Amino acid sequence: MAKVDVIMPQMGESIAEGTLTKWLKQVGENVERDEDLFEISTDKVDADIPSPASGTLAEVLVEEGATVEVNTVVARIETEAGATDAASSTEEASAGAAEESRAETEEAAATQSDAAPEPAPAAVGGSDAGAPSSAPPVEPGSKEERLRTRSTPLVRKIAEEHGVDISAIQGTGVSGRVTRDDITAFIEAREKAEISAEATPAPGGAAPETVSAPTGGAPAPAPAQPGHMQVPIHGATLDIRIPAVPIRDGDRVEEMNRVRLRTMEHMLMSKRISAHVTSVNEIDFERVVKLRRNLKGKFAEQGVKLTYGPFIMKAVTEALQEYPILNSSVDGTRIVYHNDINIGIAVAVNDGKELIVPVLKNADRLSLMGLAAGANELAEKARTKTLDFDDIQGGTFTITNVGVFGNLFGTPIVNQPQVAILGTGVIEKRPVVIQDAMGNDALGIRHMSYFGLSYDHRVVDGAMAAFFLNKLKDVLENFPEDAV
Repeated sequence: MAKVDVIMPQMGESIAEGTLTKWLKQVGENVERDEDLFEISTDKVDADIPSPASGTLAEVLVEEGATVEVNTVVARIETEAGATDAASSTEEASAGAAEESRAETEEAAATQSDAAPEPAPAAVGGSDAGAPSSAPPVEPGSKEERLRTRSTPLVRKIAEEHGVDISAIQGTGVSGRVTRDDITAFIEAREKAEISAEATPAPGGAAPETVSAPTGGAPAPAPAQPGHMQVPIHGATLDIRIPAVPIRDGDRVEEMNRVRLRTMEHMLMSKRISAHVTSVNEIDFERVVKLRRNLKGKFAEQGVKLTYGPFIMKAVTEALQEYPILNSSVDGTRIVYHNDINIGIAVAVNDGKELIVPVLKNADRLSLMGLAAGANELAEKARTKTLDFDDIQGGTFTITNVGVFGNLFGTPIVNQPQVAILGTGVIEKRPVVIQDAMGNDALGIRHMSYFGLSYDHRVVDGAMAAFFLNKLKDVLENFPEDAV
């Protein structure tokens, strides 16, 4: 009887853990391939996870409310319906596989973070015979209690760093779960109370001591703390030494949360793998500005907000079709040219403190209206933490809009395993030299923008990047009416 492992998926590049909030199927029930099997919650995404195969849900290894590392086996599906009992030898083999899977997960987690991984909860339902002896006992309490006290991995990390008991906070999330905003507000309120207490003069007029510093001159810097981090690259682990930083009196020290750590690892990995180069082009947006002004009302009537983004995406898809090397990936010494054009759209969330990249699939097959509606929907789902598992998978090219923050242009880091990323700068009026119909030069005011294209020089040469940017420039400056 063949069994298929169901794993905790990685919902984004910087996600290391997920909380299994609800099983949608029970042990013994049939499930179809791609049918929703369980619900998860992470620091960035809440999603329903589909079944990887058709069959019977034979084992549930992680119960509701538990938080586990990505790639942890959470259940097993028998591919033949009704086969819920197995021979003793099969149970032992399955137990050994589970133990090996946990060991691999713990080893991978150890290379990614100094924090020790949490063991997966014991199996729910079925016999305990053959279960690994290292399996921890099931956590006591109801599902609601576990959801409330466990919260998300990021919230637990913040609580641990600041010595906060999560159960003491009134949560505003699902089942009373403490959210990041809840714990941040709690810590800020506590710090303000402490500062206020320190500022109150002590009895007898003596001022309270707030900083311990050596006497006789300027405070001596605290000893530097050098460290190391491991970055996974093509199946291997690269050890990177982190330079020591002196900590002086008055400095504030804050541990990186799990999301920031994973982002750091991903960015360092990309810089180590890809030979980064950035080329910049200046684009006249005057035609697009006028088209958008004329079309905003028509789009609004259909409930769609029209920004400059869809025009840019339309130009990107045309350029990618003409220069497919920009829509590829590197697999060892092979170049994989992707058939689909799936545009990743970088969206800043949590007041710009974090970034997530939902993916607009088959963007080359969408009209301007389709691009606008699709991009708006993904951006809203990212901000409200309602992205589906499929929404953040399969990107082949990424666009990040640094202009929304007023920047002229950016030199973004390639989003692996892609080979290029486009940074769009602010669109603003600038004086430029223009020519009239007679070829005479004149000074005019135009809406202009700088586009920065970062690319992997292993497969994309400067000339090809220039051709790609020139194609973007041509499409946007002469945006065709039939593309609308």
